[in-house]
Amino acid sequence: MGKISPVSAKYIVHANIQIEGTVDRPDVVGAIFGQTEGLLGENLELRELQRSGRIGRIEVKTDIKAGKTSGNIIIPSSLDKAETAIIAAALETIERIGPCNSKVNVEKIEDVRISKRSFVIERAKELLKNLTSDILPDSQEITDEVAKSVRMMESIEYGKDRLAAGPAIEESDEVIVVEGRADVLNLLRHGIKNAIAMNGTNVPETIIELCGKKTVTVFVDGDRGGDLIIKEISAVAEIDYVAKAPDGKEVEEITKKEIHKALRSRVAIEQILEDLKSGATLRDNGRSRLATRTERPMERNLERPRVQTQLRSAPVRTYSKVPDELKETFKVMVSDMIGTRGASILDDNKEILGKVPITELSTTLRNLKAFAVVMDGEVDRELAKVAERAGVRFIVGTLNKVRPGETKVIVVTDKEI
Repeated sequence: MGKISPVSAKYIVHANIQIEGTVDRPDVVGAIFGQTEGLLGENLELRELQRSGRIGRIEVKTDIKAGKTSGNIIIPSSLDKAETAIIAAALETIERIGPCNSKVNVEKIEDVRISKRSFVIERAKELLKNLTSDILPDSQEITDEVAKSVRMMESIEYGKDRLAAGPAIEESDEVIVVEGRADVLNLLRHGIKNAIAMNGTNVPETIIELCGKKTVTVFVDGDRGGDLIIKEISAVAEIDYVAKAPDGKEVEEITKKEIHKALRSRVAIEQILEDLKSGATLRDNGRSRLATRTERPMERNLERPRVQTQLRSAPVRTYSKVPDELKETFKVMVSDMIGTRGASILDDNKEILGKVPITELSTTLRNLKAFAVVMDGEVDRELAKVAERAGVRFIVGTLNKVRPGETKVIVVTDKEI
């Protein structure tokens, strides 16, 4: 009898058998051929199918316990699925094997190609993973690696102290002061070219000179050492902002996302020193700074208001509406503010304390006392409450979303004045 090659088998029939007696394997095979003979017609005769190689060798495994025989039958097939299913169903017609009653139950018909396909998919995943990670980087990875190497090669030595710095340190209006050369290289790796290293906790003369000419952000590690550097440099140089790496991390090891998040969240030096409860006195040189977040590029041309640290002792005048003498002042100011998305803050003498972006108005009002606010934007309940706590009497905006009675501040729109 011919045998079907395991390579050409498409389906495998799995069946179990229960026999009320003791029989051998040849008895089971003989019963399969004998009791299906002539049952399915000439085209599906098991002996002929096996001779032609369309049915493989029938495997039978038996186990005898307590005078009864049980086992499994495995039949490989290269027939189509319908013909294989007919052959499988024919097995269940076998009722006797040798002198004993028997029962055959087909458990399943396995599609060999599905098993092979699953193996191919899993193996392909493993091969692709090895190819991607260990063997050959793609073109983008090569480009990124080369670009990083080039950026790191761009580091220079700046000033008489020969400090490690990025190539854009001279022409940039803003610089980032970090602790060491490794920090500068990490920032260069991620495209930031205006950083300079202090090379220790002692502040070099080069750094002090830069702080006098440029807007300086000190970018320190997220540990106690970073706090000490802030105190040290703020005592001898005029810095503007402070950014900190995530807690427990150093600037030289953080990722690009963490770098940009830290720089976006930078705060004014006054706020940092207050948080550190430092007694150091900073040189101001007439320049005022607020503990606010970093300015957006389109809003840098707006002035910062002067911080008022003492409350005014003059008696407070109450208002029920906008006086006529103020309407003209507000009308001129609101015309100047249109399109700026900013806000002008006035003191009791109707003089402008400063101008801020409307996104920073609430934060600014928490740090000073003011008389009136004229803004290019809508006035909501939250802003009105903040303004009320800051002593503001009037707010002029383009849209009023405050309901009557929600605040003591008089809120009007540009159209109402």
